Amino acid sequence: MATKPPRTDIDETRVRVTRPKKVAVGVPAVLHALQISNDQMGVERSIRSLLRVNQKDGFDCPGCAWPEEDKRHIAEFCENGAKAVAEEATLRRVGPDFFAEHSLAELGAHDDWWLGQQGRLTHPMILDEGGTHYRPISWDDALGEIAKALRGLADPNEAIFYTSGRTSNEAAFLYQLLVRGFGTNNLPDCSNMCHESSGSALTETIGIGKGTVSIGDIHEADLLIVAGQNPGTNHPRMLSALEKAKLSGATIIAVNPLPEAGLVRFENPQTVKGVILGGTKLADQFVQIRLGGDQGLFQAIGKHLLEYDAEHGGVVDHEFVDAYTSGFTDYRDAMAATPWRELVAATGLPEKTLRRVGEAVRVSKATIVCWAMGLTQHKHSVATLRDIVNVLLLQGNIGRPGAGVCPVRGHSNVQGDRTMGIYEKPSEKFLDALDDEFEFTAPREHGHDTVAAIRAMRDGTARVFMGMGGNFVSATPDTVVVEAALRSTDLTVQVSTKLNRSHVVTGRRAIILPTLGRTDRDRRGNGEQRVTVEDSMGAVHASRGRLVPPSEELLSEVAIVARLCALLFGTDAGNGPGSEVGTDSAVQVDHGQPEHEEIHRDAPAVKGSAPARSGSASPGSGSNEAGTRNAPHADWVALEHDYALIRQHIAAVVPGFEDFEASIDKGRTLFLPNGPRDERSFATADGRARFTVNALEYPRIPGGRLLLQTLRSHDQYNTTIYGKDDRYRGIHGGRRVIMVNPKDIQVLGFSDGEIVDLVSEWAGADGVVQERRAESFRIVGYATPRGNAAAYYPETNVLVPLDSVADVSGTPTSKSVVVRLERRDPSLG
Repeated sequence: MATKPPRTDIDETRVRVTRPKKVAVGVPAVLHALQISNDQMGVERSIRSLLRVNQKDGFDCPGCAWPEEDKRHIAEFCENGAKAVAEEATLRRVGPDFFAEHSLAELGAHDDWWLGQQGRLTHPMILDEGGTHYRPISWDDALGEIAKALRGLADPNEAIFYTSGRTSNEAAFLYQLLVRGFGTNNLPDCSNMCHESSGSALTETIGIGKGTVSIGDIHEADLLIVAGQNPGTNHPRMLSALEKAKLSGATIIAVNPLPEAGLVRFENPQTVKGVILGGTKLADQFVQIRLGGDQGLFQAIGKHLLEYDAEHGGVVDHEFVDAYTSGFTDYRDAMAATPWRELVAATGLPEKTLRRVGEAVRVSKATIVCWAMGLTQHKHSVATLRDIVNVLLLQGNIGRPGAGVCPVRGHSNVQGDRTMGIYEKPSEKFLDALDDEFEFTAPREHGHDTVAAIRAMRDGTARVFMGMGGNFVSATPDTVVVEAALRSTDLTVQVSTKLNRSHVVTGRRAIILPTLGRTDRDRRGNGEQRVTVEDSMGAVHASRGRLVPPSEELLSEVAIVARLCALLFGTDAGNGPGSEVGTDSAVQVDHGQPEHEEIHRDAPAVKGSAPARSGSASPGSGSNEAGTRNAPHADWVALEHDYALIRQHIAAVVPGFEDFEASIDKGRTLFLPNGPRDERSFATADGRARFTVNALEYPRIPGGRLLLQTLRSHDQYNTTIYGKDDRYRGIHGGRRVIMVNPKDIQVLGFSDGEIVDLVSEWAGADGVVQERRAESFRIVGYATPRGNAAAYYPETNVLVPLDSVADVSGTPTSKSVVVRLERRDPSLG
């Protein structure tokens, strides 16, 4: 039997610190995963759920986006994957009685862990203007209120439509169609805060915003550089792939400010060696780089390779460079002019260490560079990633086995959402295909990314916010500004599986739409529906939940979006223009319950429409009557009941999805085309892979200050907090800690264990220094580079300035926040 939700928040006064671990996974990970699974689901439900995770006839893990091999293990999940499943398949429930008992003010006083631990949402809820409690509302009324609010806007661009990575391909495609049919490209998503820098750099240099390797390439690599990434916590199944590469003779170099257990030694719980023989040492070198110094490292590698080639030859693949690239000479000259002393200053590493890494790259026959948020969340992140591409191009390490770029996406299907069109800057080619398929004209003006969306709400130019999954408040930077921005809106709408911070920081009115999760059976129309997801390496496969949903009141994301489309645009039966849904048309919702529990809902007649498009939106709009305005034409009721019809539309719009349905049938995987990987073709401005010249940048830390990176604990996935511990780093029972080099603690005049406030500092547009404060953090002496520090988010998101973003990509600079420590008055607690 599962345990009940917690009654109190995490007690931050009882933090216990032990030595960090030097080994990841193993039996302790299995036991911890089983404990959380049992607490949330009970024994029987845990077994039934976990044996279906990432299986060909099961559901895709709602955690990370690491791919599976074709041959699956019976237990194809990791510790954090099991936690993610347990959180979603929990037996705990949050229904109308819960909201009647707890006021909004009371919920807002609880921490993120407590909110998430209460359980699955079961009913649509609304918070009235001036209300103190959410109250139940029917689906028809809830969707009607949303449609009314959208129609009441003076301009479509006054609406923000956010998306989380867990959304399926089918729901994401329909969602972006809804948004563009409404007349805006305001489609911020979690990619804006994570791998937007990767997409920007890769699109410019190799013509595709994705990685160029497969899981097989990882196994075949001669050298793997894992930079700014902690796979032991964030992508644990990656450790199995690294172990396989290591056992085949690969060299692994870990580049990170913190020594992470997952790259020291891996005890694979699925092998005898992992359980009783001590596991596998993974990293051959640990390069403890300063925060923000990665560009200097990769410039040093490139400089070393070019110097060796100039003296000895045989390093640069001139045949590849001449046939497939441009800009080589300028890059070579720029590296020759870059002094080694600057590279040493940027990285905090001696020249001999930089050359040792460069030598490992030189002798490698096939090199892959993997990275995550540690490289993407700095001001100069795009330049850093361009320099990674430069290094790989020198030896022809794009488009051959065991080599390439490997940005490791953090959230299941975040890459698929972008493929489906969740993007504020869509290509003309994508929009043209969308127009042709749905007989309308989508808006062309670029929309708001996440930071721009926050500014728009802050400034009063956006009045309605809708979030398709995720936890916007806890995921975004500058928490004080974000909360004020959301509270200034007329309406906030959250499509969610579980309670989170975004349900308690609301507009003047708020609506919660509870939805099915990955583990839930989705029975609509004539049978069970399946959805699809894309992993971090461009492979698409089906996912089908098997559990009876937590409530018969739940709708799938697809159904929610389809019904909202019907309300805004009318329904064209048979995909012909003009016809609407009649007032008496019944839509059956079947969640697999006994027949007497089936629910019938109305899809009411639609009168009115989205507002007429302003000059910045779609051309061709005019009449405000459904069926005659500029809006997409589709049979929304049919799409709600048969997701295969959505996949037919995807196949017609998105390249690579031809014969989509057959490609995912019977557990098959659809491998999307990848020009650089498949045929060394590059869709860049000049049709070649591009060497680039990037001025060397790295953070300068003012005296008496530290450079802070925000990061996850081991009992956390993105903004979902599973528990109180960070087992691998030796932090137990709390989260409000800051990890600082012991020498810095002494020099700054503090002591290990002292409670301090963290204060971030930055210069505003007017040059005036501004501050943000995070209170009551315990100092923990830790093996960080001098001048660097680390603390967990979302607790420290408040310190990340809204206007401090990466050049080009606009990603918040959450890995390079200048802070000072302030001694806390003991009387304040």
